[in-house]
Amino acid sequence: MEKTESYHFDLLKKELVVTFLKTHSAPKNIEDWKGENIVLFQEDLFAKVKGKVSEKWFYTYCKNTSDKLPRIDILNLLSKYIGYENWNDFVTKNEKERSNIIPKKPVLLGILILLISIIGWTLVKPKTNEFVFCFVNQITDIPITKSHLNITVLSKKESPLYFKTDSSGCFRYKTTAKQITFVVSSPYHKTDTITRRIVSNSNNKVKIASDDYSLMLDYYANNNVKDWKVRQQHLNNLIAQNAKIYRFYGNDLGVEVYSKLNFIQLISTPTNTLKKIKILDKIIEHGKIVKLKFIVQ
Repeated sequence: MEKTESYHFDLLKKELVVTFLKTHSAPKNIEDWKGENIVLFQEDLFAKVKGKVSEKWFYTYCKNTSDKLPRIDILNLLSKYIGYENWNDFVTKNEKERSNIIPKKPVLLGILILLISIIGWTLVKPKTNEFVFCFVNQITDIPITKSHLNITVLSKKESPLYFKTDSSGCFRYKTTAKQITFVVSSPYHKTDTITRRIVSNSNNKVKIASDDYSLMLDYYANNNVKDWKVRQQHLNNLIAQNAKIYRFYGNDLGVEVYSKLNFIQLISTPTNTLKKIKILDKIIEHGKIVKLKFIVQ
């Protein structure tokens, strides 16, 4: 139902109440009418205009909100009941009254208000600051591009936002704040928390320290180490005896739990089918890996 149609039909229902209350007693809101009120209204309608509406119709259009107007014959019947020739006569006369009531604002005044609003918004609009950070290895000063770093932007008033560095090893973030705090992490780098103000953002190079445990594990898992016994011994020293090791499978195929022995056998046994192992996450305690997540690519 269009907005204009809804307006006129609501007005019609109000005038139905006014007409009915001249000879009967009932609630002032037609939505509050109950069984006895509805029956008396049906009888009064028939007595005055020789027409009827069903109780189902009354509940659909009067006690509830419908998304369309009733049939035109019913609208004509109700319009006659309240003193009009038909529905068109009711709409036409009430539309004229509505037009006279609505104040017409001068066009120039409207334009002036719009211009003032635009100017005011422009003056109070906060400045957008763009932070740019490019991450390099702390020792070699080489950009970190072989793997994406995880960026978690922290805010006092909002939940954390999560990003990753791009192919050039950089991260860009726009905000109206003059200061940004974020956590940078990676399976192969040490986690660090960075706080930077926009005034000092000219120096956007950030040095990140490598994680020696992950690098050693990656080396023994993915490089051509000829002495398999040496590889096994190094892995045994690197991983805690009761370490929790999880192998993740792509395409939501699940997770497999490995013992320390099973994991060492997996990555230290010569095979042509084993592909590159990627470290997803790890936890170090007392110089040993106690928790490890990985995937075979």
